[in-house]
Amino acid sequence: MNQKDEAISAHITESTLLQPTIQAWKFYLRDQGRSHHTLKAFEADLKLLEEFMPTDKPIGQISAKDLEDYLTWLEKDRGIPCSPKTLSRRITSLKSFFRWLTQNAAISVDPAEKIVQKTVTSPLPTVLTPHELQVALEAADSIRNSANPDLRPYVLLRLVLETAMKKGECLNLKTNHLELSDPEEAYIFVRYPNQRYRFKERKIPVSAQWVEAYNQYAEQYQIKDQVLPWSQRRLEYLLEDITKAGKMDKHISFDMLRWTSALNDLSNGIEQDKIRQKLGISKIQWREVKSKLRTLATENGYTLPEEEVTEG
Repeated sequence: MNQKDEAISAHITESTLLQPTIQAWKFYLRDQGRSHHTLKAFEADLKLLEEFMPTDKPIGQISAKDLEDYLTWLEKDRGIPCSPKTLSRRITSLKSFFRWLTQNAAISVDPAEKIVQKTVTSPLPTVLTPHELQVALEAADSIRNSANPDLRPYVLLRLVLETAMKKGECLNLKTNHLELSDPEEAYIFVRYPNQRYRFKERKIPVSAQWVEAYNQYAEQYQIKDQVLPWSQRRLEYLLEDITKAGKMDKHISFDMLRWTSALNDLSNGIEQDKIRQKLGISKIQWREVKSKLRTLATENGYTLPEEEVTEG
């Protein structure tokens, strides 16, 4: 136990009630650099525990049976739906909270230790196979070079494939977030105006091919501030234009391209942490994403480097 942990938990004993204990834990998480979103979620989860437990029950008297009853209440008796994913997160909050109390000697026995974690895995996303990806690129290029050329589908397609940016990130992309003076060393800054999402900000390289297409596109559409000054629906239609031009069965979406981008990187031997950073996700989220990518590679005809196969 380090000095900071001691300072935070010094006034917490087995006789302390839940409310001040939850506040102390929140301060601890904040000092550990947890995101605002994480703090808010964990605090909300523990507030429900406080709501369920008798107000005068100290933390040292909370038993494993109390926690099992609490989880049953969340699932069946609270009267508000609790999805498997939300329940899994709330169990994680419980276990983290009581582990912290035990490790800091505030309580002698961890009542959440034997609570079974219910892991939830979301369904596999849809991705483009290598062949479908080539068809999509050729279709976007044909629109770019048609009798009435439109560079938007090509610029958008390559942007998401190269950067794995989300739809909202594309919509918020500004021209001052681009550094394109050297096409061979070009990159994009993904920025968030809201301070709470600063941990998602990242710097991502883009290809000289994209830079060339973007410059033509910026001139054609007189791009000044917003890189993609179109509505969300319009951007979706641009991807659908590619689907139609390529006569594809799959309807191309932002999420599909984002996963295809990560899959491409993994199959090309890009370092895992670089892929994670490009996606803007945490190390915990990456565990599930990495597992899905390996399954997607097998099911969609991608070849993984030998070290990835061995690790998997």
